[in-house]
Amino acid sequence: MRIKVVLGALVTVAAIATGVVIFPACSSGMPMPFGEEEDVAFADAVWKAMDGYEMWKMQSDVYPGGTPHGMFVKLYYNMVTVDGTPYHVIVKDNFGGEGIDLEMVSADPATYLMAVTIMVQREAGYDADNNDWFWAKYMADGTVDKNPQGMMLAGRVAKGMDMGCIACHANAQGGDYLFTND
Repeated sequence: MRIKVVLGALVTVAAIATGVVIFPACSSGMPMPFGEEEDVAFADAVWKAMDGYEMWKMQSDVYPGGTPHGMFVKLYYNMVTVDGTPYHVIVKDNFGGEGIDLEMVSADPATYLMAVTIMVQREAGYDADNNDWFWAKYMADGTVDKNPQGMMLAGRVAKGMDMGCIACHANAQGGDYLFTND
């Protein structure tokens, strides 16, 4: 196993040095199931459907967060309609910055917004292994973010990996992938 990790690291370094873009594989050896054109298109459509989400009635106060979401976070919940289909969506504003505190973020959230992450419960069968959740990370301006390998962070993000959206949220109590009700 250690040899695979070292070889993987060497391949990554060689790829970066030569300018070749590589895509990590999940534990099955298949390319990661996210960041494809249809994933990004759905993420963009969700972002448009979420327009004005800061005004949704179901939202939390700003509270302390942690890696990878930010020093402080704020949650929102609602239904959005994409291409005529309604979906449950959970939005997490991710705040950070040098020397910030809860009061600063609460008073002026737009100044400290680093990213917005979402979970959308898709139609049955989208990803039955993971309760059909779709994941996306946006930059503060609403464009889909990329991981260090250049993959768009939309879809079944890091499925099959030891770290990432799915691996973390699979640890939520009750098997619902949501920490808010644990």
